[in-house]
Amino acid sequence: MQRGHFISFEGGEGVGKSTQIRTLAARLEGLGHPVALTREPGGSAGAESLRDLLVRGDADRWSPIAETLILYAARADHLERCIRPALANGAWVLCDRFADSTRAYQGAGGGTSTEVIAVLEQAVIGRDWPELTLILDLPVEAGLARAAQRGGAEQRFESKGVAFHERLRAGFLEIAAAEPQRCRVIDAGAAVEEVAEAVWAAVRDRFGLMV
Repeated sequence: MQRGHFISFEGGEGVGKSTQIRTLAARLEGLGHPVALTREPGGSAGAESLRDLLVRGDADRWSPIAETLILYAARADHLERCIRPALANGAWVLCDRFADSTRAYQGAGGGTSTEVIAVLEQAVIGRDWPELTLILDLPVEAGLARAAQRGGAEQRFESKGVAFHERLRAGFLEIAAAEPQRCRVIDAGAAVEEVAEAVWAAVRDRFGLMV
């Protein structure tokens, strides 16, 4: 069986990842491709349990290094139980956040060293990086305003302040500049339909889809 494909969606708060990942999934399924939708933190039973520790509570509940270690415990389980089996079965895996979020949130935003993160990436991810990472980019204040409208209990990272979110936005853009072969930056401030078309163009071009 041919191995599937791995695409991650990244970006700050309120950029519209959930909407765009569902739209892409529907488009791929319409072409007859099997799709596995997943998310981080979470995606497997064990990782979902760890998610609650990360996204709820006060902003200072965990230090950045503690967050990083919890995230990589969750990511290891997610890869082993969800992502790798789905890829082996030929599915297109669409993941709402992956390792670049750790680089941006805990690294650029929180200050966890790149050396620590790199060691964890090698130990846990190895070669199983996304083939394409779509970074949805939006000015921080606009994104936080959108995030506030959706509400809910998972507001821990939104509460970290504008300066933190400016750092992580810059972190995502630095990742894209450093790895242009893997990453595409999408303007998330455009209309939802326009963003979806930009996402589709990036996927079509990366994988040579003839549609």
